[in-house]
Amino acid sequence: MALTRPAAAIFDLDGTLIHTEPRNRVLWTRLFERHGVAHDEALIASFAGRRGHEVLAELLHLFPGRTVEELFRQAIEYEEHPDWPDAEPVPGAVELVHSLHAEGVPLGLVTSGMRPYAHGLLEELGITRLLDVIVTADDVRNGKPHPEGYLAACAHLAVSPARAVAFEDAPAGVAAAKAAGMAVVAVATTMPAARLSQADRIVADLREVRWPRVFGG
Repeated sequence: MALTRPAAAIFDLDGTLIHTEPRNRVLWTRLFERHGVAHDEALIASFAGRRGHEVLAELLHLFPGRTVEELFRQAIEYEEHPDWPDAEPVPGAVELVHSLHAEGVPLGLVTSGMRPYAHGLLEELGITRLLDVIVTADDVRNGKPHPEGYLAACAHLAVSPARAVAFEDAPAGVAAAKAAGMAVVAVATTMPAARLSQADRIVADLREVRWPRVFGG
C-alpha cells in the first residue's frame, strides 16, 4: 500500500517521536537482573512496542511466585533511578507534527505506554494539544500487535484506516497498523531495518518525511 495523499497521520510514541527505547531496555534489563533471570538482547527486544503487562504475562514462568502487577511495579520503579537515561526527540518528529497540525491534517497517537507516562512524554515534546486523539495502553483491551488501538484512533478521527498512515518503530507496532489496514512508515531508531520489512517505507528518522508525498509518487 502506498497512499499518495493520506487523510490522517497516527504516530507511535516511544522510539517514533522520542528516543526512549534505551531507557526501556535499561528498565527491563534491571528487572531480569533483580530476579536472577538469564536474558539476552532478543528477550529484551521482545518488549519493544508492546504493553509491558502483556509481555510479562508471557514470561511469567521465568519469575516463579511473582505476579505480573508486582513485576511491572518493580520495573517502573527504575524510572526514578538517578542514572535514568535522558530521552531526546527523534529528529524531525516535533517539526513534522507541528507542520501537519498547521495544515489541518487529523492527528492521532497510539502507544503501548500507560496514560500518565504517555502524557508526560507528550508534554515534554510540547505536542499534546496538537493531537486529536491519544490512545494509550489504558484505553484498549488488546495491545500491539493487535490492531485495536489503531482502529480506535481511526474511528475517532472518522477516517478509514485505508486512508491513514501510521508511523512506527517496532515490529509489533508495524504489525498492528498493517492489521488495521493502514499504510506504515517505519522509523529505524529502535530496530534494524530488516526487522521492519512489513512496513511500506523505512526511514532513518522523520526528517525524511515530506507530506503528503509520504511514499513518493
